[in-house]
Amino acid sequence: MTAHPPFGKVLDGVATREQMFQLFSRHKDTPGIDPLSGTPYSGEWFQINASEYHFMIDLLPPLFMRTGMFGMSEFKAGNVTSVFFAIRIRGRERWFHGFCDLTDRQSPDKMRAAIIAHETGASDSMTRAEKLEAIWTMTPLELRGIARNADPETGWAEHRGKRTVLVNAGRQDAVFKLLDDLSDLEIDELLSSA
Repeated sequence: MTAHPPFGKVLDGVATREQMFQLFSRHKDTPGIDPLSGTPYSGEWFQINASEYHFMIDLLPPLFMRTGMFGMSEFKAGNVTSVFFAIRIRGRERWFHGFCDLTDRQSPDKMRAAIIAHETGASDSMTRAEKLEAIWTMTPLELRGIARNADPETGWAEHRGKRTVLVNAGRQDAVFKLLDDLSDLEIDELLSSA
């Protein structure tokens, strides 16, 4: 059996239809990964609106349907497909999308359990990694990039291929900074502005 990554929330808040479709292809331009394997997507999830849930169920015949859950018949890549969830959490119906690797037939049920566990925890229960992924996803293309400068004098040579985002450097200045090097304050500011 294949080792599966942990489940992770990739967007804070509820995705609009536009954001949902952007998240469906969020790894297409990320260097150093094979998006055709489906592996970069496996285990990722986010919240959607009821209208998106119903739109997707009417789009294609589902691969499978169970109470509060259906899987898309069109696979993302490899054995990874979109699974949509309708889950009642604290008396309120909510809807989610996740990418499940169906080489593990229990993956949809495990993801459902992971979503419930995450959403019933503390109000600020996103991990640092989940927050960084949310920032990357919500940042417009023109305000994010990949470190490409190979000139050793710039100090970026060792960071070639890593993700960067534009941050406020004080006063009126803005600079690109490595996503992984953001401070907790910068993370909070970027999440609140998005």
